[in-house]
Amino acid sequence: MDGVRTFLASRGIELPEGTPGDPVDTATVHGIGNRKNERVLAVMRADGITPFPGSVRYLEAVREAGIAIGVVTSSANAAEVLDAAKLSRFVRARVDGVTIKEQGLRGKPAPDSFLACADLLGVAPAHAAVFEDARAGVQAGKAGGFGYVVGVNRADQAEALRADGADVVVDDLAELLEVHA
Repeated sequence: MDGVRTFLASRGIELPEGTPGDPVDTATVHGIGNRKNERVLAVMRADGITPFPGSVRYLEAVREAGIAIGVVTSSANAAEVLDAAKLSRFVRARVDGVTIKEQGLRGKPAPDSFLACADLLGVAPAHAAVFEDARAGVQAGKAGGFGYVVGVNRADQAEALRADGADVVVDDLAELLEVHA
């Protein structure tokens, strides 16, 4: 719901919080979030998802190198999104919105979700990397003591990602293959 709250605040719109079970036609933060979720899922099911080709190449290289991959997201639909994008085959561990809620984990910039994923993978944070396109995620990676934090510049915020602690910022994960080729 953070995205809905942020969007509404950016437009100067104040609505009651509501509850997670609010119907999609309810004028609450949760109602709007549920409507957005319903529409996103409908589009995803109808049209599918095309992942960034460079990201797929990077994931293939990481898997071939025998490195475990985990996904951390606040989305409750992570499994369905990964399946629709045909990326589930790369993922050994997932901490998503469902996990975060069930375990009472704090959201980013707190490192809780990243630490939980590292634990699922059996990897010490200092020996793991975080890849993030959001400033709060980069901050969480740094706060969690992760060995390397990669900022993925999908929103023209490279300098902000660096300022928040990214060790490197790339526009496409395939750039990392060039560095280490």
